[in-house]
Amino acid sequence: MSNLRYVFTALPKATLTVKPNPAYPGETVTLTCSVGSDSSWSYQWYKDRNDNVVSQSVRHTETGDTLTISSVAESDQGLYWCQGENGSKSISSIISDPFTITVNALPSASVKIVTPQGLLYPGDTVTLLCDISNYTDWTYSWFRDNQELPIQTRKNTISLPHQAGQYNCDGRRSGRPQNSYGSFSLPIIITALPKATLTVKPNPVFPGETVTLTCSVGSDSSWSYQWYKDRNDNVVSQSGYSNIGVSHTISRAGVSDQGQYWCEGNTVSRPTSSQLSDPVTLTVKDSRPTATLSSDQANVFTGDSVTLTCTVESSGWEFYWYRHIPDSTPVTSTSRYSYTLSRVSVSGGGQYWCRAGRGDPVYYTLYSDPVQINITEIPIAVLTLQPNWTQIFIRETVTMRCDIQGGGDTEWQYEWYKNGHPVYSITKSEYRISPVYMSNSGSYTCKGVKGSKISKTSDAVQLTVSDQPKAVLSISPQWLNPGDSVTLSCEVDKTSTGWRFSWYRTVPNLKEQSYSFQRLPEAGNGTTEDSYTLIPAGPTPTGGYVCRAGRGDPVYDTLYSEPQFLWSGDLQPSVSLRISPNVTQHFTSKSLSLSCEEKGNSTGWRLMIYRERGVTSKCPATWRSITESTCTITSLNTWSSGVFWCESGSGEYSNAVNITVNDGDVILESPAHPVTEGDSVTLSCTFRYQETNLNPKADFYKDGVLIKNETTGEMTIPTVSMSDEGLYKCKSGQGESPESWVTVRVIAPGSSTSVLVGVVVGLVVAGVLLVILLVLLWRYQNSKGSCFNRIFWPPQPQSTNQDPQQDQGSTQGQAPDTGYTHQQHGDANIYDTINPSDNNDNDAAGASAAGPSHVTYAQIQLNKLDKKKKAAAGPVDVTYAEVDLQKKVKAKKKRETATPPEAEPVYSLVKPYTAPAAGPVDVTYAEVDLQKNVKAKKKRATPPVADSVYSQVKPHKATGP
Repeated sequence: MSNLRYVFTALPKATLTVKPNPAYPGETVTLTCSVGSDSSWSYQWYKDRNDNVVSQSVRHTETGDTLTISSVAESDQGLYWCQGENGSKSISSIISDPFTITVNALPSASVKIVTPQGLLYPGDTVTLLCDISNYTDWTYSWFRDNQELPIQTRKNTISLPHQAGQYNCDGRRSGRPQNSYGSFSLPIIITALPKATLTVKPNPVFPGETVTLTCSVGSDSSWSYQWYKDRNDNVVSQSGYSNIGVSHTISRAGVSDQGQYWCEGNTVSRPTSSQLSDPVTLTVKDSRPTATLSSDQANVFTGDSVTLTCTVESSGWEFYWYRHIPDSTPVTSTSRYSYTLSRVSVSGGGQYWCRAGRGDPVYYTLYSDPVQINITEIPIAVLTLQPNWTQIFIRETVTMRCDIQGGGDTEWQYEWYKNGHPVYSITKSEYRISPVYMSNSGSYTCKGVKGSKISKTSDAVQLTVSDQPKAVLSISPQWLNPGDSVTLSCEVDKTSTGWRFSWYRTVPNLKEQSYSFQRLPEAGNGTTEDSYTLIPAGPTPTGGYVCRAGRGDPVYDTLYSEPQFLWSGDLQPSVSLRISPNVTQHFTSKSLSLSCEEKGNSTGWRLMIYRERGVTSKCPATWRSITESTCTITSLNTWSSGVFWCESGSGEYSNAVNITVNDGDVILESPAHPVTEGDSVTLSCTFRYQETNLNPKADFYKDGVLIKNETTGEMTIPTVSMSDEGLYKCKSGQGESPESWVTVRVIAPGSSTSVLVGVVVGLVVAGVLLVILLVLLWRYQNSKGSCFNRIFWPPQPQSTNQDPQQDQGSTQGQAPDTGYTHQQHGDANIYDTINPSDNNDNDAAGASAAGPSHVTYAQIQLNKLDKKKKAAAGPVDVTYAEVDLQKKVKAKKKRETATPPEAEPVYSLVKPYTAPAAGPVDVTYAEVDLQKNVKAKKKRATPPVADSVYSQVKPHKATGP
């Protein structure tokens, strides 16, 4: 068996070729694949990936070893592979290396106008250029409105008559690339001939001014211009004028230059003329213009702005502004006709002028008339409070007034601000708040507004509204001494002013434990004085007082002050406060009785106590009527200290007692009431445990100065004087007492003891009686004893033949003819009367010869006053005697007989006087008044008539202190 050798050969590799590459769009590309020389292979084609088989399509055709791509496009670019397959052997070749097909873009054509530049007018020839880059061997095709023109040329330009449309081109060549892309369309637009535009500046024009005529045909600068005047075929000559480009200048215009003007444009490169411009009429004025100056305001404030306006007819002016002197260098120049002075100051005021100029050289108007600008400081708003009180209280009326200082007229509106926020409802100069409340408190300002003018804001006024004030009353002194003046002082919040003060006396209201107030009539209806002086004349002014104040219109009143009291230690005639023990200092835990001793009708009394914390009624549970007049404090404490007094519902006040309750071991016992000058006073230094104190030695002090050492614990002042008045205290080994005030009352001048008064009265009465006896003896001698009988024996009745009426008439004016003695004690009169009876008929002749009967009449009346307790010093016993000696004239007899001249009568009068006293004094007052009465002469001589003597003692009642 022969040996077989097997030879294994590697698989062949496919080879890929591409033509042409790179390719241009539209070309045909052929891809060829080969695997050796064996024709038994079939081929597979791949693109972009070696597993992406290229399928056949309209443009992709496979023929044997060839793949044809017709009308290649950019989408055909990419990597390609091929592979051979042997169907008989069921094998495939190795895939070929990849091959990249590139499709390059065709060149692009562009079209543009070469000539003419700018707008195309009818009759123009247009040259177009077709530009295709990279190659020069193109044959150019032209299209108008997408229709190919029958023009193919190797030149890239063509000239066309004025045919409007959309033009484009493309190129063809024999080499690759054979075609270009077509150009974008180029529009050819034929424009109608333009119309020239003529402007004349300035117009109207003034004599001597320069005028410039300007002609324009669109924005194309290739035009030259032709000028016409008055007719469109009358070309303006160049003589005397200047043509520069688009302008035609007339220097120093005159009236002859007036008229209508046209212009026309001619192209330089093309024989084309524009349409004629519309005609413009040039007006030349007769004279130079005058500027007119005005301002928006003549009076301005510093910081404001003022605008000046300069007006000139026509336009095109530059404006020049002058101040103070018009021919000077202008302050400034503006292209506008207005000039604004901003934030002016006072120095910026004065006269202003303006003028305008235009052209080159500048042509000026005449100067304007001056305008005066007055610049003043910004007025200041001044806010005042009316009334101008620093302190305002609720429910008062407040008016705030805003005044503009230096603001000129009164056409101001006002703006009000509270704490910086506007009060919109108020625009007037006065802002009234009535009534005012605490919510109105704040800082207020105002300012004035008048058009565009605004004043400076006022300084702030602080309005502080407080609650209703309460008056505070003080009384000095609070303890009344006889003859002293007392000052009531009323005060309201010290920061407030403008008050009028009223004064009231308190009237106790026993039922409600309160007071009503009665205005002091002598104090009037209010005064600006904050003090009022009580002069103790008439009723005692002790008691309670209040005050209050009012101000404004209508009157706004404060609350009443708390009651303050004026006290007197002197016992009062209506009621007296008695205390037991009758001293001013007491130990704690001891008892004290106080009673109101009423001396007249009253509506009831109550006991009051004043402490630093106020006034209260003591013993209110039992103090209900004048019958329950004693209040006992069974156990005193320091809170019991105070000033005690009694008061009635009718407004009467007793004496006051200052009680001091001491919780220490020593007190000073001193009188609770004032002592009378000349009396003896004993001060006792008393110890809480007096019975166990074996050493009562004590030192006594007056007004802080040691005055005496006493081993008995008592100091006696035998005869008190005013120098002894003051503050007393005592010290011992047990401690020191509080101080107490000892009040001394002075005896009034002219008073004496009751004994001295009695002696004086006795002497006066004895003297009177002696005079009577002497007169009686003298009468007795003249009457030869008849008088004696008539004194001691009364006459017996006798019958008479005389008519009773006649007898009665004969005795008219005579004293009774009965003698009697009448004596009465106490308040009764004491009379001693001696009267003779008329003589009978038998005695008539004798009586006529001797004159009328002599009559002696004496009446003595002694009265003793009831004892009255004087407020200052106690009871006073006063005896008054009045002795009146008078002569009683007897009636004439009917018979006319000669009588001797009557003796002159003697009168004696004793009159009482009242002397104020400071202590218990018995006083007798006597005044003897001896007067001589001259009697008228009788018509005829008559025998002398004996003198009659009258003696009368009359009582007078002394007026209490």
